[in-house]
Amino acid sequence: MSRLGIRPGGRLGHIGARLGPGAGGFLHWWGTALASWLPTRWRRVLGFDRGRLLLQVDGEEVQLRLQRGDGIEDLGRVPLLPAVEDSVSTLDPLAGLLAPPVAELPRWLLLSPAHGLRRRLSLPAAAADRLRDVVGFEIDRQTPFSAEAVVYDARVVGRREGDGQLDAELVVVPRQVLEPQLTALGPLAGQLAGVDAAAADGVPVGVNLLPAERRRRHRDPWIVWNLALAATAVLLVLGLFWQLLDNRRDAAEAFEQRIAADAVAGRRAAAERQQLAGLIEGQAFLDRARAEQPTAIEVIDELTRRLPDGTYLEKLSIDEQRLMLIGLSNEAAALIGRLQGSPLWHSPALAGALQPDPASGRDRFTLVAELGPAAAPAAAATTEDADAAPR
Repeated sequence: MSRLGIRPGGRLGHIGARLGPGAGGFLHWWGTALASWLPTRWRRVLGFDRGRLLLQVDGEEVQLRLQRGDGIEDLGRVPLLPAVEDSVSTLDPLAGLLAPPVAELPRWLLLSPAHGLRRRLSLPAAAADRLRDVVGFEIDRQTPFSAEAVVYDARVVGRREGDGQLDAELVVVPRQVLEPQLTALGPLAGQLAGVDAAAADGVPVGVNLLPAERRRRHRDPWIVWNLALAATAVLLVLGLFWQLLDNRRDAAEAFEQRIAADAVAGRRAAAERQQLAGLIEGQAFLDRARAEQPTAIEVIDELTRRLPDGTYLEKLSIDEQRLMLIGLSNEAAALIGRLQGSPLWHSPALAGALQPDPASGRDRFTLVAELGPAAAPAAAATTEDADAAPR
C-alpha cells in the first residue's frame, strides 16, 4: 500500500496503537487485506483507494499527475503561480483546470530522487508502532545531517520471519531543499496534504515528509455516507442479534411448553401403567388362588365318587379353604377313611359326636376338611423336628 500514499500505521494503525502494542500493524494489514478483495469502485467509495494528486515542480511549471491504485496518469502541466496575499490565499488555482472529483483529491508534492537520501535499517518488530520516533534517533548516524536540519519519515519494507526483525527505510530531505520547492508552489503550498519522495523509477516511495503542523486535512466527501452506512450496519447487526435472541426465547418457551405437555402425558401414562400393573398382579393373584383351591364342581364330583351309597348330604358348605359336610349315613364311622387321600382336600375329621337318627336308622354326622393338597412330607418332618428340638 505504499504506492497508494497510505503510510503504514494510518487511521487503523493509530487505532491499533491505542489498543495495545503491535495492534496498529495488524489492523493496518487486516484493513488492507480486506480492501484488496473489493472492486476498484467500491474501494474508492469506502476511501481505501480515492487516489491523490501529485505536484512535481519542473522549472517554471508544475507537472500534475494522478496516482490511483498502482497506476500513475499524467494530467498535464501548469505554470507556477506567484505567491498571493493571505486574503486571497484560500482560492484554489486548480479548481477551474481539473474535474471536481480530481480537484477534491489530496494534493502531494513529489520530490525528485536527487532531493532526498534513503537508508535501509534493521529494527526490532516492536518499533513498528512508533517507527518515525525511533528512526529519528538514527539520523545523525545514518546521514550527514542533524535531525533539526532535515525533514524525514520512514516506512516498513518487510518483516523477517526468522528473527522477527523489521526492515525499514529512512527517507531524509534537507530543509533547505524542501523550502524552495514549497515556495515555488506559491498558493498551492498551503493546500498540500503531504510531501513524498520519488524512487528511481518515478514512483512515490510512500512517505510523508511534510511536518504535521503544515499538512492540510482534506475532509472525505464520503465520510457522512460512510458513517451513515456504518451506523446502519451496526443497527442491522443489533436488530439481527435481537431477533435471534427473541427467536431463541420463543423456541425455549415452546420447548418448555412441549416438555410440560409431555410430562403430563408421561405422568398419565405412568399412572395408567401402574394401574394396569396392579390389575395384572391382582389377576395373577386370583389365578394363583384359583389354581391352589379346587372348584366347587371338582369338590362335588370328588365327594360323589368317595361317599358310599347309603350316605345323604343335608348341607355342603365351601367357605374359603374349609369344607363342611352335614348329613346322614349308615357308614358314618368309615367316612373319614373314605375321604382321606383326596388331592382336593386334606385332614378330614368329625366335628362333634355321631347322633343316631331314629327316623332313618342312620347316624347324623358333621365332617370338616381343609381344601387344597396336604403339606409335603419333608416339610411336615421338618416341622416335627422343630417342635421336638426344644423338648
